[in-house]
Amino acid sequence: MKQSRSIISSALAGDEPQQAHEDEAETGPDSELRQLCMGPAQHGARLDRALAALVPEFSRSYLQQLIEAGAVQLGDAVCRKPARRVKIGEQGSIELRPTPQSQAFHPQAMPIDVVFEDEHLLVLNKPAPLVVHPAPGHWSGTLLNGLLARDDAARLLPRAGIVHRLDKDTTGLMVVARSRTAMDALVQLIAAREVSRRYLALAHRPWSGPTTRQVDAPVGRDPRNRLRMAIVDLRKNAGKPASTLINMQQNCEHGCWVRCTLQTGRTHQIRVHMASLGHPLVADEVYGGAPAAGMQRQALHAYHLAFVHPMTGRALEFHAPLPADMRQALSAWGLRDTPFSD
Repeated sequence: MKQSRSIISSALAGDEPQQAHEDEAETGPDSELRQLCMGPAQHGARLDRALAALVPEFSRSYLQQLIEAGAVQLGDAVCRKPARRVKIGEQGSIELRPTPQSQAFHPQAMPIDVVFEDEHLLVLNKPAPLVVHPAPGHWSGTLLNGLLARDDAARLLPRAGIVHRLDKDTTGLMVVARSRTAMDALVQLIAAREVSRRYLALAHRPWSGPTTRQVDAPVGRDPRNRLRMAIVDLRKNAGKPASTLINMQQNCEHGCWVRCTLQTGRTHQIRVHMASLGHPLVADEVYGGAPAAGMQRQALHAYHLAFVHPMTGRALEFHAPLPADMRQALSAWGLRDTPFSD
């Protein structure tokens, strides 16, 4: 297999690409046959786990796809079950070839609104409905594909340097690494809550009560619907603590205009927390919202991003103006697009 293919699949794994072994036998430009021999460490293990140890530069999910596609053989038999147990001394082969997922990691040129860039990182303003990372149903045309086309160095980084995500229909600011050192440092900054991320949202129903609300409620997969998130009881369901500071900025008869400061970064956190207060975001039908004021996608915009540059120590702060559809929605409800004091 050519090294470029290994890099693509390694990006899928979230690992650094590794050099191809000198004794690999190539079966074609997009396929590679690799010999297997199960050792003591693999005895009794599931086939997919054994392969993950023997072929470490590829993700386990990618290897599971190959197993199910009939690309793995032990002895004279084709093995199609990832859960099959292997034995010491078993020999066979695996044909490393493209899958829909691995083929997703191809460069695709697209316009990217870059707000800031240096040799270590870039900050961009993501539009809707751009998907950030390839996933089922969106194997191409993602931000990751665009980053791979824009910067050759992105091909050498896990997830092309992406360290955090915005939902498909959420607009606004993201920081992306351009080197492995910067990527590791940015991940640490985010984990330490040293990256300031603020959002603007238009929500249903007029706000009542205190203008500032601190929401501390764990978020996890909805046990009744695995396709969405929910506030969960950590004693009963998997999830993680989640905190959002919400400031009501303006009110009207139709709803409210709020600023949300992420204090953690869970999937759909703002959408779930706002819905829990009885204020689902406009057009966020997954969490109880409905199209209104001309909005056809959830009315959420990441307008503020601030952090200390991990390589230079320089304090960076960025603001992204509201996209046109949110400006028009505000106007339709008689609200004002006024700057916020940070």
